[in-house]
Amino acid sequence: MATIDEELGQLERDIRQLKIEYDQYFGGGRKRPPTEIEWRIDLLVKRYAERGGELKFAQRFRFNNLSQTYAKYKDIFRKKVALKEEGKIQRHFGAAAKEIEAARAVKHAEEQAAAAAEAKPFRMTCSEPERETEKVEQLYEAFLLAKQTAGEHTGKLSRSSFNEFVLKKTKELQKQKNCRDVEYVVEVIDGHVKLKALVKS
Repeated sequence: MATIDEELGQLERDIRQLKIEYDQYFGGGRKRPPTEIEWRIDLLVKRYAERGGELKFAQRFRFNNLSQTYAKYKDIFRKKVALKEEGKIQRHFGAAAKEIEAARAVKHAEEQAAAAAEAKPFRMTCSEPERETEKVEQLYEAFLLAKQTAGEHTGKLSRSSFNEFVLKKTKELQKQKNCRDVEYVVEVIDGHVKLKALVKS
């Protein structure tokens, strides 16, 4: 039986595939809308919406992002299907189709960048990272996910080095600013993921 992380990974791939197949359908390359894959996504989204309590923080964060993306796409597809049924979407072939696909790819990249920019910053406050391991874990997962969503390389990112960084940074700020709590913020600025450490007054 697939694990939750494997199913969420499948859900992410299915949403991407759904977008590709709908684009083919609207471009005239498919005769029917991809209802089978849509049905599969609907089932998974419904199941995890009902089982939210079983998900860890990072899994819930990832599921919420995926279900929001799917809801946006579904709304766009529904409107386009209605236009197609009314005969307002033209079918294009050959060179014209290639130009449309290229323009669509650019638009999709822009939509993804905008979606990443729209993501709310993740905030976490800690005073003793060596004891608050769950909080540091949540921060790491949020940072990793944000970088993956923004298309940034995560190969050099490791849990142990991240934990060391948070511990060192927290102690450093506590000593410098004579404070107890340090707030960490993960946010996307101009398409780049930033991790900030702020002193809580």
